[in-house]
Amino acid sequence: MDKIRKNKTAIFVFLFPSALLFLAIIILPIFMSGYYSLLDWDGITSGTFVGIQNYIELFTEKSLGFGPTVRNAFIFAGLSVFLQLPLALLLALTLAKGIKGERFFVAVFFIPVLLSTTVIGQLWMKIYNPQYGIVNSFLHAVGLDTWCKTWLGDQKYALAACFIPMLWQYVGYHMLLMYAGIKSLSPDIREAAKIDGANDHQLSRYITIPMIKPVLRMCVIFAVTGSLKAFDLIYVLTGGGPAHASEVPSTLMINMIFDRSRYGLGSSIAMFIIFLCFFFAILIKRCFRTEVD
Repeated sequence: MDKIRKNKTAIFVFLFPSALLFLAIIILPIFMSGYYSLLDWDGITSGTFVGIQNYIELFTEKSLGFGPTVRNAFIFAGLSVFLQLPLALLLALTLAKGIKGERFFVAVFFIPVLLSTTVIGQLWMKIYNPQYGIVNSFLHAVGLDTWCKTWLGDQKYALAACFIPMLWQYVGYHMLLMYAGIKSLSPDIREAAKIDGANDHQLSRYITIPMIKPVLRMCVIFAVTGSLKAFDLIYVLTGGGPAHASEVPSTLMINMIFDRSRYGLGSSIAMFIIFLCFFFAILIKRCFRTEVD
């Protein structure tokens, strides 16, 4: 093994395919989007260089509605961090105690992660259906007819109605990461704490959670960046409507590129999403700095 590590040719041979793939599907498209964001281009004719005019238009032209889309993305990120992750942590802590049917419940909670987002979108469209959907049918059954809404068609509830399927889909993903982190801890530490008189709450608060801090950091990064670039589920459920109530930067980007043929402006939105994801990833990593770091 040491000989292989010292062999620079072997290192290059093993790393080159993955590095080439990473360059082709990640780095190159980012630079291309950055270049297109500086053009006034319809995707067909020759583009005109306009510099940072597209970025200026994003933040100054209120008719584009870019500001509300960023606000919606931040709402998704906040709900993911303060609602989805605590729920996932609670499930992970509960399952890691060794309850009966532990593996079964882990598998059940993870199943939504394996489903196609398009399938999940179609499923929840049926659940929210105002005529035969489970939500309104249940409210009718318990006599709460006034609570029945056109969930995906009401500007007040569309954003929340889009977040609930996201919560349902990815809570199992974060739960599994946290569960694996907890299971990797040495049981001797917990046993020593129990001998000293610590109860389950104290074990979780002072022993388990601090020791899985690196896992929690990654979960926060995934939750925030995933919310900032959320697209497919929202596009299937509402398409950003009604009246842009559930619009996020990624759906606005698609609208600009494919509906309005403004590739330059759409590319500037893409660059802004990339910037936000990198910025918050670095910020969260610094906030969760550990002794090892």
